[in-house]
Amino acid sequence: VQLVESGGGLVQAGGSLRLSCAASGRTFSSYATGWFRQAPGKEREFVAAINWNGNIRSYLDSVKGRFTISRDNAKNTVDLQMNSLKPEDTAVYYCATSDSETSRWLGRGPGTAALYDYWGQGTQVTVSS
Repeated sequence: VQLVESGGGLVQAGGSLRLSCAASGRTFSSYATGWFRQAPGKEREFVAAINWNGNIRSYLDSVKGRFTISRDNAKNTVDLQMNSLKPEDTAVYYCATSDSETSRWLGRGPGTAALYDYWGQGTQVTVSS
């Protein structure tokens, strides 16, 4: 399974970016997918996740109302639309996919990194003030 992120870049505060995660070797439509990020000197943190059919979404509190996760199972992609970006959103963003059943994924929490079995290489997002 390979996950490839794209769409990162440099943007001014208040701007927008749309990240995309494409999968090969796996049909995304069967699995929950999440976005995580890691800023320099900080631990990786959960950003957003979506279940296999898009009916359940979960977000980090600080991105609620600004970020939207979505999926297109026909295209085998999961996107993260990021609006009203802030300098504190600067990080490497990773997508990851989980083999867990929905009940386990929900029970342990969609933001639990250990639930995710495959990870992409990451894409840099830099927000200037």
